[in-house]
Amino acid sequence: MKYTYGLFFICIFCTACKGQGKTDPAEENTKSETQDVITSTVPNNITRTIKQDRNGNIWIAAFDGVFRYDGKLFTNITSNVSSARFFSVLEDRKGNLWFGSIGSGVYYYDGKSFQNFTTREGLINNEAGCIYEDKTGNIWFGVNGGASRYDGKSFRNYMIQGESMIEDRMGKTVPSSQRPPNEVTSIIEDKTGKFWFCTRGNTFVYDGKTFTTLTHSGKPFTNVRTIIEDKKGTIWLGGNDGLWRHDGITFTNIIQNFVGYIYEDKNGNIWTSSEESPGGSWVLSRYDEKYLSNKKPTVTGVRSNEGMIFGILEAYDGSIWFGTLNGVRRYDGNTFNDFKGKEVKE
Repeated sequence: MKYTYGLFFICIFCTACKGQGKTDPAEENTKSETQDVITSTVPNNITRTIKQDRNGNIWIAAFDGVFRYDGKLFTNITSNVSSARFFSVLEDRKGNLWFGSIGSGVYYYDGKSFQNFTTREGLINNEAGCIYEDKTGNIWFGVNGGASRYDGKSFRNYMIQGESMIEDRMGKTVPSSQRPPNEVTSIIEDKTGKFWFCTRGNTFVYDGKTFTTLTHSGKPFTNVRTIIEDKKGTIWLGGNDGLWRHDGITFTNIIQNFVGYIYEDKNGNIWTSSEESPGGSWVLSRYDEKYLSNKKPTVTGVRSNEGMIFGILEAYDGSIWFGTLNGVRRYDGNTFNDFKGKEVKE
C-alpha cells in the first residue's frame, strides 16, 4: 500500500462540550467496590459512544454517566463512582470494560469493582475521548495531548508536539487548557499493522518507529474526528473536511460537510453522522455497500433534523443505535425510539 505523507476520538469534541469535567482526579479512589445503581431515567444528556458486549448488553457513555441496557432496563453503572462526563467505552478481549471520562481519566470495570487510572498512574492527561484495543491486546487511550498505551502493567505515551507526534519517556503530563488541537480523537490499527491517529490538528500514521503526517495533494488531513478500516481494507476518514475514502493509493472526497462518526454494519454498509449544512442540523446516513467504490456512493438519509448525532452502533438484532444531544435513539428499520416513555426499573 502506498501512502502520500507530509505535513490530523466517538470520538467528536464539539462546541457542545466546552465545559470540562469538574471531578478532581485526586479525590477519586484508585480502586473501589461498587453496587449497580438502577435509575428511573434513561440517558438524558450528550451521548457520545454506544457499544454492545458479548452478552448482548448495550453500553452507553454519556455526560450523565455510563449506562447498561440489558434489553429491558437501564442501569447507571457509574452514578456512585464519578460525576465526570463520559465520552468512550470499550469491552476488551477478556470481557472487561473501560470507560473514558473528561476530567477523571479512565475507569476499568471487571463487573464487580472499578479501578481508576489517571495521570498518577501514567496517563498523559485525564481527558480520555476514545479507547481502542490493538491486535496484541494493548489498550490505547486517545487523550488531550496525545495517546497512552497500556499493556496491563504500565503506560507508554506518545505526545503531540507542534505538528508532529513523538514518544515520550519522561512521564510528562499535559494541562487540560491545551485541549484543541492537542487531542487524539480516534485510533485504529490497520491490516498491515500500522496505527492511525486522528487529532484536532494533523492525522498521523505510525509504523512502530516513526510517525508520518498523512497528506492529500500536499496538504495535511486536519481535524479528523473519526476513522475506520472496512472489511475490504478501505480507510474511511471523517471530520472538518467531510467524508474521505482511501483505497491505499487514491483519496476520494465523498461529501464536504462536517462528519462526526463513521460505522460499518455487518452487511458492509457505511453509516455516518454529519451536518446537513454548515452549522445546521445533523443527519444519520447509510451508504450502500454495493456502491462504495463509486466516486459518489449511493446514500440514504435515515434520520435528519437532529441537533447533533454522535456514536453509532448496529446491535445484534440489526437495530441501529445512535447518540444525540439529549440521549440515545434506536432505529428498527421503521421507527425511532428515544426510550423516554419506556418503563425502567426504579
